[in-house]
Amino acid sequence: MANKRPKPEEIVTKLRQVEVLTGQGMPRLDAIRQIDVTEQTYYRWKKKYGGMGTEQLKELKRLQKENERLRRAVSDLTLDKLILAEAAKGKLLSPARRRACIDRVRAELNVSERRACRVLRQHRSTQRKMPVGRADEDRLVADMIELTRQYGRYGYRRIAALLRDAGWHVNDKRVERLWRREGLKVPMKQPKKGRLWLNDGSCVRLRPEYRNHVWSYDFVHCRTDDGKAFRTLNIIDEYSRECLAIRVDRKLNSGNVIDALSDLFILRGVPSFIRSDNGPEFIAQAVQDWIKAVGAKTAYIEPGSPWENGYCESFNARFRDEFLNGEIFYSLREAQILIEAWRKHFNTKRPHSALSYRPPAPETTNQMDPRPVMH
Repeated sequence: MANKRPKPEEIVTKLRQVEVLTGQGMPRLDAIRQIDVTEQTYYRWKKKYGGMGTEQLKELKRLQKENERLRRAVSDLTLDKLILAEAAKGKLLSPARRRACIDRVRAELNVSERRACRVLRQHRSTQRKMPVGRADEDRLVADMIELTRQYGRYGYRRIAALLRDAGWHVNDKRVERLWRREGLKVPMKQPKKGRLWLNDGSCVRLRPEYRNHVWSYDFVHCRTDDGKAFRTLNIIDEYSRECLAIRVDRKLNSGNVIDALSDLFILRGVPSFIRSDNGPEFIAQAVQDWIKAVGAKTAYIEPGSPWENGYCESFNARFRDEFLNGEIFYSLREAQILIEAWRKHFNTKRPHSALSYRPPAPETTNQMDPRPVMH
């Protein structure tokens, strides 16, 4: 059985024993044999512990322990830094991202789960417990993706409203989580629009207070596949956000504006105000005289201030972004049919954010329909 390595205290005691023996006249080599070590070991011990007393030995041991502790601390900090560097860039906000990041760190750096969880601030039970989705999650995702295919420019809030209309009991947060997990596109936020302020500090803004209080209309330009241009006259009720009519033709003048308004006045009555920009078709004397004759008033916006006609401008933006930009019209008749179908969808199906994600004029049914199967 091999001899145990002597402790530093024992080494100092043996060196003192050699000093005592040599002081009594014994040859150094014989004194070294007395402590049962070789001459090389003796000189190695003497180089390391020679002339050291008990107090100095205690201080040496304390310094060695402190040095070892500092080395471990530096090693731990270096390892923590490597773990953080190996982690994904940016904030790990969700437990799923932390879980995937910890698995990658453990594979790359060969560290324990406990260490990786502590550095990346993930509870170990969260790391080990894999989330189990609801039983209906696959069907919900399939329906959500199908709606996204149909309405590619809708965000998750409108998709959530459509899902609730279809019979799903889901909130916006759950739809948003699945939306981001599936990598679906989130539309960019619209920039805020300012108001028109006059020099005296007052704001020019006629706000609608009830249905048929303020209507607004404007033109939108587009082209068929052969390159020929056509125009649409969009007329909306600013209070209900309902699109009352979209007149489509190659050319639209003041006479067409009067015809479109006449049809609507017969069906819906005469509004109090009609808001528009200062286009030649709207400021024509014939249009002004006719509107005044039927008992309505014109509300023209200031030149170069489209934000005063914000309701209609917002509708035009949705009309172009969600429909016109994604369609190819091979004829004017095709454009008229498709645009009228989209107008009905906008009024009866499309959730409107200003109306608590309800459509402007939802269709009424005698009984609740069962949830449709979309996949």
